[in-house]
Amino acid sequence: MSKKNQTKREAYAKKQEEKGKKVVGWIFGGLIILAVIYLIWTFSMMA
Repeated sequence: MSKKNQTKREAYAKKQEEKGKKVVGWIFGGLIILAVIYLIWTFSMMA
């Protein structure tokens, strides 16, 4: 494999890793927000 292809592949892998971390962050953020909304809803039903 040529050096040019290898550097392109490494750059692509780095981009994919960064995008993946961002997606995981958004998913966890969304889950936390949903949990907070559920807690508020639960305590409002008890009152």
